[in-house]
Amino acid sequence: MASFLSHLENERRLSSNSVAGYRRDLAHFQHFLEARDELFLQLKQHQLRDFVASRHRKGAASKSIQRNLSAVRTFYNFILREGEGVISANPAKGVTAPKGVRKLPSTLDVDQMAGLLTEVDGDDPLAVRDHAMFELIYSSGLRLSELVQADCDAIQWDEAHISVVGKGKKGRIVPVGAKALEAVQQWLSLRPQLASAEEDALFVGQRGGRVAARTIQQRLSKLAKEKGISQRVYPHLLRHSFASHLLESSGNLRAVQEMLGHENVSTTQIYTHLDFQHLAEVYDRAHPRAKQKSKVKGFVPTEADNSGRE
Repeated sequence: MASFLSHLENERRLSSNSVAGYRRDLAHFQHFLEARDELFLQLKQHQLRDFVASRHRKGAASKSIQRNLSAVRTFYNFILREGEGVISANPAKGVTAPKGVRKLPSTLDVDQMAGLLTEVDGDDPLAVRDHAMFELIYSSGLRLSELVQADCDAIQWDEAHISVVGKGKKGRIVPVGAKALEAVQQWLSLRPQLASAEEDALFVGQRGGRVAARTIQQRLSKLAKEKGISQRVYPHLLRHSFASHLLESSGNLRAVQEMLGHENVSTTQIYTHLDFQHLAEVYDRAHPRAKQKSKVKGFVPTEADNSGRE
C-alpha cells in the first residue's frame, strides 16, 4: 500500500490532500480485511460486495462508499500493472456502490454576493487582504488551495488573467474581473506591511508567511455573519456561486467547465478545449463583476508591492 501511495504522489503527482484521501479510503478497506482475517491479494468479487455492504450498514453515505470503492479499484489496478502476476484480475471491477441522491451545491445570489463584497476600510491591511481574496475566488472560480498557493507573479495584469495550479497539479489560466483586479491592486499596496522579506505568496498572514486555508475559511465565515447572511458561507460556496452565475448568464457549459478546471475521471467525456481568448470573451460578456470599467489597465506592481516589509 505504501508503494501505491508513493506512486500517487510522485508519478501521478496528486496533491497531498488527494493522497491523504486515498489513504483514508484504503484504511476503511484495511480495517474490513483485518476484522475478517482476509488477505487483499486473495479477495474475490463477492468479498468486495461484502465490503460495500459493511460500509453501508455502518451508516456511511453513498458518496463516501463510492469514493472508498474507487480507491480500492484504483489500488488493485496498480497491483495488476506493477505486481508481476500476483493477481490475475481486479476483484473490485464491476462492483458498484449504492446510488445516493445528488445534492445540488449551495450558492449565494448576485445580490448577496454584492453585499458580501462591498468595499472595505482601505487602511486595514487584513480587511483589504480579505476583500481581495474573496473577490478573486468569486471572480475566477478559484479553489481554496489554488488561492493559497498563488504567488505574486500569478496575475498577468495587462491580459487580466491569473495562472493557478489545480487538482492533479494541472495548471490553467482563468480570467480575472475588473473589481477583483482593483481589489488585489489595493492589497498589494499594503502587502509589505505584513509580508516577510523573502515571501513570494500573493496573500500572507499576520506572521508574514503564506496565509493558511483555515484562516481564509474563518475570516469569510465571520464576514458573512457580519453582513447578515444566515446560511453557512465558505470559500467553495463562492466558487459554486461563480459557476452558477456565469452559467446562468452565458449558457456556455463548456466554457464554465474549462474555467473551473473540472475533469470528470468517472466518464469518458472529453471536454472540448477552448482557447483562452474565447474564454475571456465569454467571461467579459457574462460575469456580473467583469463588466465594470477597470481602473487597473496596464497596472504593474511596484518593487515594494512584490517585496517584503520595508
